[in-house]
Amino acid sequence: MNPVVAMILRRLGFGVLVLWAAYTLAFLLLYALPGDSVAAVLGGDLSTATQQEIDEIRHQYGFDQPLIVQYLTSLGDAVRGNLGTSYTTGQPVTAAIGQALPVTIELAAWSLLIAVPGGILVALAAVGARNPWLRNLLSGLPSVGVSLPTFWVGLLLLQFFSFRLGLIPAIGARGFAGVILPALTLSLPLGAMIAQVLLRSLTHEWTRQFVTTYRAAGLSRVRLLLSHALPPAGVSLLSIAGVVLGNVLGGAVIVETVFTRNGIGRLAETSVTGQDMPVVLGVVMLSALVFVVVNLVVDLLYPILDPRTRPVQESRS
Repeated sequence: MNPVVAMILRRLGFGVLVLWAAYTLAFLLLYALPGDSVAAVLGGDLSTATQQEIDEIRHQYGFDQPLIVQYLTSLGDAVRGNLGTSYTTGQPVTAAIGQALPVTIELAAWSLLIAVPGGILVALAAVGARNPWLRNLLSGLPSVGVSLPTFWVGLLLLQFFSFRLGLIPAIGARGFAGVILPALTLSLPLGAMIAQVLLRSLTHEWTRQFVTTYRAAGLSRVRLLLSHALPPAGVSLLSIAGVVLGNVLGGAVIVETVFTRNGIGRLAETSVTGQDMPVVLGVVMLSALVFVVVNLVVDLLYPILDPRTRPVQESRS
């Protein structure tokens, strides 16, 4: 079998396993949460319903079935593409996710648009700086950016730009004004992570023999960084694509809550709070699917950008 085809099949099998594991773990964790799912159906208040109504809801939604039956039924529906309906709104889960997804995609796109160039510039400046004091300062910035709490950064930006300067409305802003502060908040840890990884790779490339030879030949530091050190070092960013994606999805929960944006993160937070299991499981499946697809794409691109990682074709006698 062709090594590339074999690699793709292995990754697809691993992806299916990841999806199953994510769904199963989320189902068990939600089942273990204190509370009653019937309360979610009734709007959080069981006192307004009679025992007969509660029993009817349990039977209608299958809450009276054993755990393994509920799990297999839910998993079978998910495999067929039926994620169920929300307990709290009665809306199909796919429709709820479809409404929230564009908001999160917009936030993620703007955040990456700021984080990727910003992280690359910080790493290049740190390696290329001639002054040791400036080099040390720039090299320490990524560690500071990663350690800052996202919610704290968001609140600071709101306090300064919205409440003190009044430049951007705190709530209800649309278009660029509505996304710039959340994007800046989310892009800070993302850019710091990118800068950390790239800085490490650039530092390694900067000390290699061919770079030393070019420097001795009189090539400028800028040309050496951009033409000779950055291309091989930049491949390392592919290895953290999945981690960056995880931080985007995880950070969206905090950022969308702080800035009251009705995206996937906010949907997940309200659904967990309200024990709306179908919506939470739908968000988990979406996140796991995106993670699997991104990592599969990275695995396919890595051999193209770095020939040293290409599968070896077995020779035939």
